[in-house]
Amino acid sequence: MKELRVTVRENVPVAQNVFRLTFSLPEPVEGLRCGRFVDLSVGDGAHLLRRPIAICAYTADSVTVCYQCKGAGTRRLAACKEGDALTCVLPLGNGFVLREEERRVALVGGGVGVFPMISVLKEYAGSGKTFYSYIGFRTKAAVCGEEAFRAGSERAVLVTDDGSFGEKKNAVEAFFDDLSAAKPDVILSCGPAPMLRALKAGLAERGVRTPCYVSLEERMGCGIGACLVCVCDLENGEHARVCKDGPVFAIGEVKL
Repeated sequence: MKELRVTVRENVPVAQNVFRLTFSLPEPVEGLRCGRFVDLSVGDGAHLLRRPIAICAYTADSVTVCYQCKGAGTRRLAACKEGDALTCVLPLGNGFVLREEERRVALVGGGVGVFPMISVLKEYAGSGKTFYSYIGFRTKAAVCGEEAFRAGSERAVLVTDDGSFGEKKNAVEAFFDDLSAAKPDVILSCGPAPMLRALKAGLAERGVRTPCYVSLEERMGCGIGACLVCVCDLENGEHARVCKDGPVFAIGEVKL
């Protein structure tokens, strides 16, 4: 983990209220991987807390993140231009790790949770694994990442809640409709809590014992496990910090 001063390379809209930001790294950073996140400043002194944003892609000298513009802080971030300087702590959290024997991989993503799924596709491109992607958005205006999912997946199903793009269903419904065809060795998912709850319930109802790992979306303060703002409940009665112990957990570990 490092705190660095980074430089904006690109900050562009990719869907309704969703932006893609790429920043340059001033030095090499070890430990970047799919499912981990960064804590990024928004470019002014009025918003002291950095924003936790999942890594979407990375190279040796840059990181790309995607974020939803929904509050004063992210609106300020959306105004950043090429060449602007930001501060960033990275990489944070754990991430998604696929074992050698996990050859068929189902990705279930919704909303801004689609971006950690894209990071998995990019991380394991050329690894011989086969991906089946089930991706949901509210409306056509929110659809993004289609090219990445279609290029990196054996099968990519993009759906919307209102039926304005693809079929009218959510990502979890799309996944279960195709479960017998996908036959995944492992399931990875990220999205809003109701989506993850539906996935957990659906797996239990169907008696599916396929390993499933979810990345939780929680509000965070420090991002390093000190402030306890992002604590979640575990099924064993204990608690975990999403920023430090997660954000990726086995779905059976966490209460959703």
